[in-house]
Amino acid sequence: MRRLSLVSAGICAALALAVGTAIPAAAAPDHSGPGNSAPGHRAPGHPAPGHRGAPEFYLSLGDSLSVGDQPNAQGVTLPTNQGYPDQLYAMLRPFDRNLVLAKLGCPGETTATMINGGICGYAGDQRFSLTADKGNQLAAALAFLRAHRGHVPLITIDIGANDLNSCVVLTSISAVAACATPAIETAGQNTAAILAQLRAADPSATIVGMTYYVPELAEWLTGPAGEAFAEASIPLGEALNSALTAAFTHSHARVADVFTAFDSADITSLVNLPGFGAVPKDVALICQLTWECAAPPVGPNEHANAAGYAVIARTFFATLGRRD
Repeated sequence: MRRLSLVSAGICAALALAVGTAIPAAAAPDHSGPGNSAPGHRAPGHPAPGHRGAPEFYLSLGDSLSVGDQPNAQGVTLPTNQGYPDQLYAMLRPFDRNLVLAKLGCPGETTATMINGGICGYAGDQRFSLTADKGNQLAAALAFLRAHRGHVPLITIDIGANDLNSCVVLTSISAVAACATPAIETAGQNTAAILAQLRAADPSATIVGMTYYVPELAEWLTGPAGEAFAEASIPLGEALNSALTAAFTHSHARVADVFTAFDSADITSLVNLPGFGAVPKDVALICQLTWECAAPPVGPNEHANAAGYAVIARTFFATLGRRD
């Protein structure tokens, strides 16, 4: 990473705390606009505390996970400031006090709508879904990169899961698989096209994409048919994540392996889940880190909770600290 590489040693040192240990969800800063940020500390070689240089931006792109969507008490899913970009930003700010978080993510976004769609509205450096004319996220991101060229050291992205929405609602495993195969191929191709344009817009930016956890694992709790569906969802998730990883790697982007961070393939280790007894570890983690197992009207909801977003943020943080 252009700017953040200068503090990668500090990030690596912090991994002893940020990875593999229990850390409360990082408090997200209050930023009503892209220029608001709290004071922090500079790494050696940067201006001393108290000096404000030109702002540098962490640009967050993607679907509902990138805006921290969670259900409220009435079961309405809304953006929050507890998402993984907010928590990752709080982890990074001590290393670069001039770093500013800019969130352009859009709930419901697919790889196709990110390129050609108009789900969310954009104005300037922010998303205003209720006040701005609808546009596509990629165009907004490219405009942002042009406006702040040379000052966007980090781009994160999560995209592709919503491409399978029309498949996972089907009633049989075979129907889901038949629908998902071409959808996954298209998601990989579109993701590669998105990353190519981002890379061309700022070749020096560090781009980190993420793999996905598997919400369908919660079906395990519904009975024998649900157990079969949950187990079958694992290779489906692996196939999607493989296609996304190939696109990330081809574009020289780093990969935050959230699928592994959620132990999404561990269907054999049994752990105790309060209220349900012994269940596979991946099922328990889906219940603990998302709203999938919450009682109505809050659940079931596939979005991460604050603790789940913290796991995702720490996975990104560890990826940034890794020396490739």
